[in-house]
Amino acid sequence: MSIGTEWDGPQVPIAGDGSQAATYALASAAYRDSPMEEIKKADNDWHQSTVKSGRISLFKPNLGEAFSRAVVDRMLGSGRKPLIQSFGSEPQVVVEHCLAANNIRRTRDNQLSTVMVLCGLLVLPGLLLWLLVFQLRTFMAKRDAKRAGALATALLVAVGVVALIFLIRMPFTGFWAWYARASVVLPVLGWFWARRICERAAKDLRARWDGLLSGTSVGAKVPEAVPSSPGETAAEQLRQSLARLSAEQQSNSVFYAGPKGILGMGTRWGSWQLAEDLLPADPTREIHPFRSWDVIRAIHDQLRMLERGPLNTGGFPKPSVRHWIVTPIGENAKAVSRPDGADVEAFQVKPHAIQEICNKQQFGSGNRHYLGVQWTLWDGQLIITMLITVTVLHQTLRIEVTGHALGPVHSLFTSKPSAPTKEVTKSFKPWETRSIKLPLVGTDEVVRLAVRAPLTWYPPALNWLGGSLGLPEPFGLRHAWADKPWRHRFMADDALRAAAPVLRVVHTAAIRVLEEHGVNTDKFGARSAFLSSSAQDPSPRKADLYDA
Repeated sequence: MSIGTEWDGPQVPIAGDGSQAATYALASAAYRDSPMEEIKKADNDWHQSTVKSGRISLFKPNLGEAFSRAVVDRMLGSGRKPLIQSFGSEPQVVVEHCLAANNIRRTRDNQLSTVMVLCGLLVLPGLLLWLLVFQLRTFMAKRDAKRAGALATALLVAVGVVALIFLIRMPFTGFWAWYARASVVLPVLGWFWARRICERAAKDLRARWDGLLSGTSVGAKVPEAVPSSPGETAAEQLRQSLARLSAEQQSNSVFYAGPKGILGMGTRWGSWQLAEDLLPADPTREIHPFRSWDVIRAIHDQLRMLERGPLNTGGFPKPSVRHWIVTPIGENAKAVSRPDGADVEAFQVKPHAIQEICNKQQFGSGNRHYLGVQWTLWDGQLIITMLITVTVLHQTLRIEVTGHALGPVHSLFTSKPSAPTKEVTKSFKPWETRSIKLPLVGTDEVVRLAVRAPLTWYPPALNWLGGSLGLPEPFGLRHAWADKPWRHRFMADDALRAAAPVLRVVHTAAIRVLEEHGVNTDKFGARSAFLSSSAQDPSPRKADLYDA
């Protein structure tokens, strides 16, 4: 897809598409109302999110607010750094859901800003006193976790009693008496008004959260991404940013980060190498010249037939067979740089450049060529990639097959919303407890949302006051929060079973090319048989961690 092609607006599949489970799990984070710190639970050994603390706890964002803002800024921001492909998911869909969640919150915040002006700014002294009370409640909850609820409730009741006495025994007269009464009463009335607004928005957000994970039809509404006239520059820029995101997702350039493996494809769990000398089959004749690309092309054609078999037993689904250009980066690199120049168009390395890299860049610095066969399984939760590279050094031909696996997204993203509840003791049976439902939006949450609302038009100030979420770099939606596939028995079986068929297809195709060019294949055949037997029962290991 070229960045300059026509685009008719967000093409968002609905959540009923079962193959998009990983996509919708990630997208559901945009609608969540849990604490921002929960994102740390989803971090893996290689990629760590950063929770940046703010100055005032009342301005602190929740997970959905921080996640959607961070993802939109990182993936659509002007001058952004390159992204890692999200194999098995659609990053554009996730971004559009983040934009839709931001729109819902923006509508809510506009209404809350009106409430703050009418019931807060006009009676600013009273508003500041009430905010001080809630800030003290938050501080007390942090200091004493066991008695936080009781102390916070007692503080609020005490302030309410004092406020009531103040209203009855007013020390002022005239205008200031009425202004003092309004300063006490209007913020309270504004809280009730704000609570209705917050509950309506919370129900909408939670319904979308649940719908994405339940498979119901939930699409992202992003009207601002569809320009209605030539003069709408903001909409046109957003449309181009989304198109650029989709184009980068289709890039054939990936990055090898040492023990982290190939970013987006997972760590290397297995490696099989066939390396023998190129000797003529007929000692009186020379080998017919050929290049690495000739072997790779034959392997490519044979791998496209993997879904076919002699028996009608299901077997492999249709794989994706692509040529990849792999760029080495440091293990702790925080950014990547994609190939550019005349040989690259719309993030795609051109075929003639791929062929040249395959034939010439086999030793020393520079990018390397790999042929990859990839399966997206378990509704996008498991990515199996087998990479093949062919090198010729002096008289030795080496064919290397490596296995990579990327596991499911963390269970944090697959948890559905649950109604807030609280366990209390029964009145006449203190040894028993019962569960009672709490309001969807609590007292403190209403205050937090109302206080944040007027500042949402300027995110830097809000981030400075309340904190923000830092995404793991180099960033890609799929690999940043992926679990290991080896904890799931069937996923592990699928990854291990793919090794032997691919290995045999690669060796068969390569040996056929060698025979056609007059190469003695006896040693290649013997070595291939040995590797085939060793792949009968492969076991996952950390193939990128060399014991040296």
